[in-house]
Amino acid sequence: MTIEMRAIGDSIALTGRVQAQTEINQSFRIDGRLIERLVDVGDRVKPGQLLARLDQMNEESSLQSARAQLAAAQAQGVEARNTFNRMRDLLAENAVSRASFEQSEALLKITQSQVESAQSVVTIAQNRLSYTRLVSDVAGVVTTRGPEPGEVVAAGRMIVQVAREGALDAVFDVPAQVKDSAPANPEIQVALTNDPKVTVVGRVREVSPRADPVTGTFSVRVRLVNPPAAMRLGSTVTGRMKLDSVAAKIGRAHV
Repeated sequence: MTIEMRAIGDSIALTGRVQAQTEINQSFRIDGRLIERLVDVGDRVKPGQLLARLDQMNEESSLQSARAQLAAAQAQGVEARNTFNRMRDLLAENAVSRASFEQSEALLKITQSQVESAQSVVTIAQNRLSYTRLVSDVAGVVTTRGPEPGEVVAAGRMIVQVAREGALDAVFDVPAQVKDSAPANPEIQVALTNDPKVTVVGRVREVSPRADPVTGTFSVRVRLVNPPAAMRLGSTVTGRMKLDSVAAKIGRAHV
């Protein structure tokens, strides 16, 4: 028997799922009680579409109060302006002292600052009122929903998750030994599990640096190059990859 070295390369098949390359959490900028959610899982959304609303009562009250303070500051500003103009004319006639004129000038500057400050408060209140309406800033499909109407939600809490339209990934849970033996920049053949005739070529885009603590596998995202229409979000797919060849000793018998 002759012992010789030969290269052996195996291929492996894993099952995964089609996901969007980018999934965005849509959330409110302020706290409040959710009174309406207008979309559900599977719904398509477009930029500018209303997704949900918070109770506006507190923000409307704050805006009314801010506008009242602005009106009062503006009234004081008009009075201070009239006083300044009158004192300026009297100063030209030497009817008042310069100190009195400078006092009216200082009062005018103070009231102008108060008006600007009150206007800023109104702008903030208007912004907070607009933040009670959650509007989508992307086009895509709702993949996850969060709290239900009636719940009090914190700022930044996910209300719905939207998978952005465009590029798609096939996501696989890959064992460590397969990840370590994979070639550099491998070409992945991806096919629909329920219809293997529908195939597409994929390239590894992202490999998780940490293993799942339960399964011990690594999440690998494969970018699908021009995927067919049948490969929709959530579709189950099978990915096939050829592993690197390894040298092995093979015995060959001689008669």
